[in-house]
Amino acid sequence: MDAERIKQLLEAVKSGRTGVEEAMEQLKSLPYQDLGFVKVDTHRSLRKGFPEVVFCPGKSPEQIKEILLNLTAVNPVVLAMRATEQMYQHLRGVPEMADKVEYYPEARAILVGKKPEPQTQGVVLVLTGGTADIPVAEEAAVTAEAMGSRVERLYDVGVAGLHRLLYNRDRLLAANVLVVVAGMEGALPSVVGGLVDKPVIAVPTSVGYGASLHGLSALLAMLNSCAPGLAVVNIDNGFGAGYLASLINQMTKEKQ
Repeated sequence: MDAERIKQLLEAVKSGRTGVEEAMEQLKSLPYQDLGFVKVDTHRSLRKGFPEVVFCPGKSPEQIKEILLNLTAVNPVVLAMRATEQMYQHLRGVPEMADKVEYYPEARAILVGKKPEPQTQGVVLVLTGGTADIPVAEEAAVTAEAMGSRVERLYDVGVAGLHRLLYNRDRLLAANVLVVVAGMEGALPSVVGGLVDKPVIAVPTSVGYGASLHGLSALLAMLNSCAPGLAVVNIDNGFGAGYLASLINQMTKEKQ
């Protein structure tokens, strides 16, 4: 349950439109709903500004359905990540979700509800070193959009053709926060970090040949970057990068 819904409920009680017992019934799911196989954190949007996000691997379609039904009952938009087409089709067959579930295949994300209109003018710019990095980048982009950030994409601007990045320098400088996704040697975030005066979130991907060690080389290169203002998330963690980028984007604008 988010802060706005609680405020509306309290106003309804104050005006007499809602009784105390009815309000208590709506509030009793705080801080979590125990479904036996999972304890759904219905309080998270109040604490964190965004609902609990469902990580789909290891869960059955039926478990995912039950979790999402409980989350969407108290939240206008909910995300499920690393989801498959099969999971999406299963949810489409649920009457309560049929007309409000959307699947983003590149991001492997299911969104229940409707993406909110951007809450700030600030832009989260998501970049990739190559086309093979796009699935992780899309995970970041969809996450940030679901959290109410304005997102732009700039793909395939890796260091093997540096002119492609420099040609878009104005877009780099205009962004409020940048998510830079790259595999192989992981050099792109360092280059971007040396060009901009805004936070850069580096995302190493598992894309690359044998010596890239499934993303470990990119991770270590990014962690060892000498570019200031650069933070690094785990290998292929587009979700974590998009979440952090949206928080930074919205906090920065609130202070201006």
